[in-house]
Amino acid sequence: MMALLNAQAEVSAISNDHLLALAAILFSIGIFGFLVRRNAIIVLASVELMLNAANLTFLAGSRMHSTSEALNLDGPVFAIFVILVAAAEAAVGLALVIALFRLKQTVHLDALNQLEG
Repeated sequence: MMALLNAQAEVSAISNDHLLALAAILFSIGIFGFLVRRNAIIVLASVELMLNAANLTFLAGSRMHSTSEALNLDGPVFAIFVILVAAAEAAVGLALVIALFRLKQTVHLDALNQLEG
């Protein structure tokens, strides 16, 4: 138990405010990349960046609500589910990018001006 408390004291050297600020910066970069860039691969990477910012927020929130007597594990559990969703999103997204490249010979989203059957 003492080793766990020492490890938690070393981890908490970074304050929760800094973690939340980093998550906000990462999420803002992801939003910017999603809205501005036209390359499908960059858009998928931006979505992954936003999901990782959400994971960081879950972990910071879990740290804020943990005490020395009871650890709050809700944040890490949600983070694992978000990682699973991100893996599925990456697989489906990259499959769509490959299909787009085979059809249009480009990965720019401007080439998708109409749906074809």
